Amino acid sequence: MRKLALITQELPIVDRETPLPYWEKWAPHIHLQIILYFAVCFVVLSTIPNKIWDPQARTFVYVIGVLGVWRYLWWLNHWIRALIFANVAYPKMRDRASALWRSGWRPRHIHIQMTTFREHREISEAVIRGLVREIREAGVPATIWLGSSEYEDEKKIADHLKLVGDDCDITLQIIRQNQPGKRVAIALILRAMSRAGLGKNDIVIFMDGDFVVHPGAIRKCFPLFALDKDLHALTTDEHVIVHGPKWMQTWLNMRFAQRRLAMQSHALSNRVLTLTGRFSVFRATHIVSEDFIRLQEADYLNHWLWGSFRFLSGDDKSSWYALLKKGVRMTYVPDASGTTIEVVEGSGYQRMVENLRRWSGNMMRNGQRAIALGPRRMPFFIWWCCVDQRLAMWTMLFSPFLALAGTLKIGMPFFLTYVIYIAITRMLLSMVLFTYAPRVDLGFIWTLYANQLLNAVVKVYMMWRLAKQKWTNRGNQSQGFAGPGIVAQAREAMAMYLTVLSFFGLFLAVMIYTRLLEIPSWDLIYVFLN
Repeated sequence: MRKLALITQELPIVDRETPLPYWEKWAPHIHLQIILYFAVCFVVLSTIPNKIWDPQARTFVYVIGVLGVWRYLWWLNHWIRALIFANVAYPKMRDRASALWRSGWRPRHIHIQMTTFREHREISEAVIRGLVREIREAGVPATIWLGSSEYEDEKKIADHLKLVGDDCDITLQIIRQNQPGKRVAIALILRAMSRAGLGKNDIVIFMDGDFVVHPGAIRKCFPLFALDKDLHALTTDEHVIVHGPKWMQTWLNMRFAQRRLAMQSHALSNRVLTLTGRFSVFRATHIVSEDFIRLQEADYLNHWLWGSFRFLSGDDKSSWYALLKKGVRMTYVPDASGTTIEVVEGSGYQRMVENLRRWSGNMMRNGQRAIALGPRRMPFFIWWCCVDQRLAMWTMLFSPFLALAGTLKIGMPFFLTYVIYIAITRMLLSMVLFTYAPRVDLGFIWTLYANQLLNAVVKVYMMWRLAKQKWTNRGNQSQGFAGPGIVAQAREAMAMYLTVLSFFGLFLAVMIYTRLLEIPSWDLIYVFLN
C-alpha cells in the first residue's frame, strides 16, 4: 500500500488528471502512430479479398451501413451539442459564477453528506484533506454529515479532520446506520438534516467517501444556485486512478471520456441523465422532503416476473428520477472535478463485469420509469436519450450478428472486412474521445468496441433480471438470486428462457432478413397442414 499512500498524498495538491498541453498530448509520435494505424488498415483492406461490392454481400453491407450511419450521426449530434455547451453555454455560466464569487458572495453554510465503508486509511485522509482545503477557501462554517456503519471508519476520519482542519469551523456529525447499505446511510443523514432545519435554499453536497475533490469545486458550483433559482441539482466531472490492472485504467479513462461528452450534450437541455453519487450538489428544497428520503431508503419496482423488490444500489439514479418528476433544472459543471481511487483486489475482469451489471441494472430499472413520464415532463431530447439507451443495446448486437451471418454465407473474407470496418470506425470515434481524455491512449480503440459489445450483452441479460443485484464493495450485498424455493427457481428458469429467446430471436431475425433462412410460403404451410 506504499504506492497508494504516495498517490493519495499528492492528490489534494496536484490534479493528476489535468489534461496534457495540446502540443504534448498531440506530440509528433502520436500523429505518427495514428497515421501508421490507418496505413495498416488500408494495406490489410487492399490485400485481403474485398467482399464489400460482392452482390451476395449487398444486404449485409447495406444494413450495417444504415445502422452505422444512424449511430454515428447520433454520436455527431451529441458531439456538436457538447461543443456548444462547452464553448457557448457554460462559459457564460462560469463567468457569472466567478464574478459573483469574487464579489464576496458566499453560502451561509456548507453541508456535506458523505458515506463511507471500510475505505483505506490513505484514501479517507486524502478525501478529508481535499474537503478541508475547499472549506478553508470558502471561509464559512461547514458540517460534514458522515454516514457509516463502523467505529473504525468514524475514528480515522474524525482524527484526521482534527489534525488538518483544526483552524476551520467544521462540525462532524456522525450518523451511525442501524441497517446495512448505502441507501440507508443516506436516508438517515437526510432525516438528520431535516430535523436540523435546513432551509429550502441551503446547498448540500452528496459525495462518496473515496472521492478526492480537486481545487475550486465549491466556488465553481455553489454560485450557480444563487444565480439560477430554478437550478436544483448539478453533477461534476470525474477522474479515476486505478490501483490494479493497467487495462482497467484504460477502460475507465475511456468511459469517463464518453461521460464528459454525453454530460455536456445533455446539460444543453438543462437536464442530465444521472446525478452521480461521487460528487453532486443539490438545493435542499426537495432532498429533505419525505418523498425524496423514502425513495432513497426504500426505492422499489413492481415487476411482472420478480414481483416487488427494493433497490440496493443506484441511489444517484433515484435522486435523479425524484427531481426529474419535479421538472426542475439540472446541469453539469465540467471544470469542477475530483478523483476516485479504485483499489482492485482480486480479478479485474470480475470487477468490471460486476460494475457493468450494477450500472446497467440501475439504468434499466430507472430508465423505464423515466420513459413512462413522457416527453412532456422533460425536454424531448432527454426523453429520447432514455429511449435510445434501450435501442442502442439491440443495434449494437445486430451488427456483429450480421457479420456472423455474412461470414456463414460469403466466407471468412467478409469477416475480415468487417474487422477492418470496426478498426477504422472505432478509431474515428476514439479520436473524438481523445479530446475528452487527459491523454491519447490507442487502447481506447478496441476497449471502446469491447465495452459496447459487453455492455449490450449485460443489458439484455439484466433486462430479464432487474431484481438481481450485487454490490461487493458495500458489504457483499445481494438480492434476487435464485434460492432453494420452487418459486425462485421457476423465476430464474423463466429469466434464462427469455434471455436465450432474446438473443436467439435477434439472430433468427438476422438470418431471415439476410435470407440465410427462408420462411416457408403460405402455400407450403397450407399443403403441410392438409
